[in-house]
Amino acid sequence: MHLTHLIVDDFFSEPHRVREAALSLDYPPRAEGAAYPGRNARHPLVLEGIERLIGDLVHERLVPARNSSHSIPRLALDGADRKASVHIDRNHWSVMIYLTLDEHCRGGTHFFRHRKTGLDRAPLFPGEAEAAGYPNADAAVTDILETGANDRSQWEETMMIPMKFNRMVLFRGYIWHDAGVSFGTGPANGRLILPLFFENAAVR
Repeated sequence: MHLTHLIVDDFFSEPHRVREAALSLDYPPRAEGAAYPGRNARHPLVLEGIERLIGDLVHERLVPARNSSHSIPRLALDGADRKASVHIDRNHWSVMIYLTLDEHCRGGTHFFRHRKTGLDRAPLFPGEAEAAGYPNADAAVTDILETGANDRSQWEETMMIPMKFNRMVLFRGYIWHDAGVSFGTGPANGRLILPLFFENAAVR
């Protein structure tokens, strides 16, 4: 059995308090070279026990991923640009918690299959990259994303999980995915998410 995606609705017991806390933060201009759309908050939201809660869902002991924007809210308004579209997260588990109110929600999280190789994730297991014509997994990921991250003709969308207020979407970070559209004219109606990124403590 290999869990790849999990959706939990009504995730927070008091979602409006979490949303208000996220909206109270400062969102400075995006760091130069950042690939994500929109702006990250200057400081993370502290969520006591979140590692254990998500770990219980996936039956693993988790820790926040190093060098990630773990628990830092992200606001992406209409017109927000980004360096890359289809991508992977270099961690074991990625979580997106949607904090946009339902009446403003648009799009969601999109997942893809690479047309040329047939891969719906980065090659992980021995022989997969070689079977796709690459010397190793790192070379495969580098070539696929450098040549195709922003070329939608190279991808087949396999699934889209719609955005919904207080919905938690958990998935393997190595799956090809995209954040979807940015929208809204301001914090009140824009795309507001709380991303979490985890590593398995046993293999960190």
